[in-house]
Amino acid sequence: MPVTNLELKLKAVQIRKSLLTMIHRAKAGHTGGSLSNTDILTALYYRIMKLDVRNPQWTDRDRFIASKGHSVESLWCILADKGFFPKEELETFSQFGTRLIGHPNNKVPGVEMNTGALGHGLSISVGMALAAKRDGRAYRVFCLMGDGEQAEGSVWEAAMAGAHYRLDNLVGIVDRNRLQISGSTEDVMGLEPLEQKWAAFGWEVVSIDGNDMDQLVKTLEAVPAAPGKPTLVMANTVKGKGVSFAENSAKWHHHVPSDEDLRKALAELDALAERLQQEGQVRQR
Repeated sequence: MPVTNLELKLKAVQIRKSLLTMIHRAKAGHTGGSLSNTDILTALYYRIMKLDVRNPQWTDRDRFIASKGHSVESLWCILADKGFFPKEELETFSQFGTRLIGHPNNKVPGVEMNTGALGHGLSISVGMALAAKRDGRAYRVFCLMGDGEQAEGSVWEAAMAGAHYRLDNLVGIVDRNRLQISGSTEDVMGLEPLEQKWAAFGWEVVSIDGNDMDQLVKTLEAVPAAPGKPTLVMANTVKGKGVSFAENSAKWHHHVPSDEDLRKALAELDALAERLQQEGQVRQR
C-alpha cells in the first residue's frame, strides 16, 4: 500500500525537524531552500519514484538530480530515513572527512551525481532521460532546480534539447520560492514570464503550490503531463517553509538557527504535526 498524503505531510514535518537539527549541530547549511523543497522531495522519495534501497544502482530505478545542490540538507535527511546510510551519519554533516558535505556527493548511496554548480543538473538529466529512451528502459528522471538558477544559460540549452528529443520521461521541477542569496529573483535577474518561457521551449508546464502535498502527489503521479513532451512542474513554494520566522526571508538562505531559533522551530513543527494528526482523525470518523 502506498503511503497516504497525511503520512507524507507528517513525514515532511519530521524531515524539517531533522534538517534543522543537523544544520544547527554543524553550524552550516542552506536552511531556507531546504525547507522550501522538503515537500517536493518527500513526495518523490516516499510515493513517486521507483527505488531499491538494497540495490541503489538498480538499472531500472528512477533517477533524481538535485541541480540546486546547495539545498542538500533535506536530501541527506531523506536518504538516511529511507535507509541508504545510517541516520547516525547525519551527525557528521559538514565535518572534516565526512561524506555528507554541503552538496550532493555520489560517494553516498542514492546520489546519482555530484551537483551544485548551478545550471548543470538539467543537462545531466537530459542525458540520462535520452539514454533511457535509447536503451528501451522505463525509468524516469526528476530534476530539481532553483529559481535563481534559471538565469543560467545552460538551463535553456538543456531545455531546448529535452523538447527536441521528446523526452516525456523527464520531469523538471522549479523550486519557485522567489528568493536567492542576494534577494528577490526578480531584482537580481528578472525571470517572468517564467512559465511561458518553458512552454515556448516545448515543455508541458504545470503550475502548483509546491508546499501542498495533495497537489504535488496528484501532479507527479500524472507525469508525463503530455505525451512526447518533457514536463516542467512550476512548484510555487515559500522559502523557509514550516518555520514562521524564516519564511520569505532572504537572510535564511544560508543562515544557521541559534539555540533559541531551533527550540522555537521544533515547537512550531511539533504543533503542526499535532494539528495534522487531529485533522486526520476527524476525517476518519
